[in-house]
Amino acid sequence: SYATHVADQYRKTTSYQHILRRACRAQRALPNVPKTTAHDLRNGKDRLLWPRNVASNISASTRERMTDLPILYTFRRCPYAMRARMAVAVSGVTVELREIVLRDKPNEMLEASPKGTVPVLELPDGQIVDESIDIMRWALVQSDPECWLGQEALDLITVNDGPFKQALDRYKYPHRYGLADGIVHRDAAGVHLEMLENRLLAATYLAGSKCGFTDIAIFPFVRQFAATDAGWFMAQQLPAVQNWLSSLVSSDLFTHIMTRYKPWKAGDAPICFP
Repeated sequence: SYATHVADQYRKTTSYQHILRRACRAQRALPNVPKTTAHDLRNGKDRLLWPRNVASNISASTRERMTDLPILYTFRRCPYAMRARMAVAVSGVTVELREIVLRDKPNEMLEASPKGTVPVLELPDGQIVDESIDIMRWALVQSDPECWLGQEALDLITVNDGPFKQALDRYKYPHRYGLADGIVHRDAAGVHLEMLENRLLAATYLAGSKCGFTDIAIFPFVRQFAATDAGWFMAQQLPAVQNWLSSLVSSDLFTHIMTRYKPWKAGDAPICFP
């Protein structure tokens, strides 16, 4: 099956996702945390945030163990990084998150992936996964509680990552491409949105009645398109797309993965995600 094929590619590590949980269970790693917070962490009730007062009190031995976590280099506003973080978050697999600044990329990330784009996932065994779709699949192979892997519409994702993204870039940043404006490319991208509209008129989400892989892979780019000229976007006859986008942007999952973090630099206390 497709899921088995993906698993063969990505299920190379088995126990690292439990390292942080074990560290949290060690009371000596939580010396200044309120008892209720420590209790919740030890019992796995708070996967969403690694409290900042905990990060500053991690012992050296615990921090050394945490280097065995996968490392995810990301940039908050990048749509490719957004979809990778959403898949990691929904899977519950723990990674060390390293927020970067695109104009000042850390050498550690460039050594891992010289092409210099985010996201980049560095696995404990040295493997590098530097395509966002592959990071999504890797996370969901580890754990897929919402059954996202069974909801891939590869035709839609291919168009999104190809012609739609090309038109989006020229619409949003016309001067980068020597264009007076991006209107022609806005209209070209609109053809893809009409295809999504027809799909969403037939079902609540792009691959069925539940939010899944395809929705998460595509909506960050539609969000970027809509934000380029929000008034124009909302004036279009795309009610299903508009409602779909609004529901995803306002979701707890998206709110969580858009948490702001300070740019990472070598020596910083690890930020564990999700």
